[in-house]
Amino acid sequence: MTQASSGQSPTRQGARWSARDWPIAAAMIPFPGTLPDGRAVQGAGPEVWAKSLREVAAAGFDAVDPTDSWLRIADLAPAARAEFLAICAGLNLSIPAISTSRRSVIDPEHGASHLAYCHRVIDTAAELGIGHVSIGLFGPLTDAQQRATWFWTQPGVRNPDDPAIYDLALTRIRDLADHAGGCDIQLSLEMYEDTYLGTARDAVRFMTDLDHPAARLNIDIGNLIRLHRPVEPWAEMIALCAPFAGYWHVKNYTRMEDSASGQVMTHPAPLLGGTINWRAAIWTALELGFDSPFLVEHYGGDGLWVCARNRDYIREVLAAKEKVDDQGI
Repeated sequence: MTQASSGQSPTRQGARWSARDWPIAAAMIPFPGTLPDGRAVQGAGPEVWAKSLREVAAAGFDAVDPTDSWLRIADLAPAARAEFLAICAGLNLSIPAISTSRRSVIDPEHGASHLAYCHRVIDTAAELGIGHVSIGLFGPLTDAQQRATWFWTQPGVRNPDDPAIYDLALTRIRDLADHAGGCDIQLSLEMYEDTYLGTARDAVRFMTDLDHPAARLNIDIGNLIRLHRPVEPWAEMIALCAPFAGYWHVKNYTRMEDSASGQVMTHPAPLLGGTINWRAAIWTALELGFDSPFLVEHYGGDGLWVCARNRDYIREVLAAKEKVDDQGI
């Protein structure tokens, strides 16, 4: 199957994209992986997949990341995957990247099977001409997180403070990066609390220890800003991590801190209106050579349409940077 027939966008080479055609994909997190009748989206078939993807296209998107909390395209049979790709092509939706969620390769019970799955994702991306794959070291939601209104307000699974497990993470991710690099795919590692990528300094240390040309950092600092506890300032995170930036999940939160009591509260917000100044963050990364697609995410409310507004905002940010650079301001 060719890239043209599958609706994919090839890995970009050479000069940067312009603000108008920079790939900005919709995340599928607004769409649950289980239907109201209890069926898994994975086996529900093309009619169900098409309904959600039509909503994405109706929101003005021309790119989608089939986030695997919604659908694991790497685990579809060839005929089913072809049907999925045909739907995307018919809606003019390219697939610049595939993101995995909660498939940690050092999970104490499922780490080996998650590693095999991530290799399948890379094989699928290579087959379809998809240039980016995002993985993380974060585990499944706990029972308390699943009951909470916002899962990040409850403690989750932690990566152990164990040098042997840290080395295992490096070994397994290096194995995936070798595979990805051999397929001309960029592997992005997602920042997430209480993992070996759980602070800016930890992420920089891990990337430095990994030291692999095919691996970059998914500087999803929204995952950290939303925590109800002290965190590094967002600008400090960007300054430290932007030199490593690859495929980038972006979202924002309003963070309120009471300095007297130490209480912290957060709530999802659009990119334009939250605590993180995304114009400054994106411009910093661009000045350091950032040249990967974006993924827009949002939890709560009408998440898809907030993502659409976030997409438009990013294009405005990119266009303003082009104008400033062209005019030499």
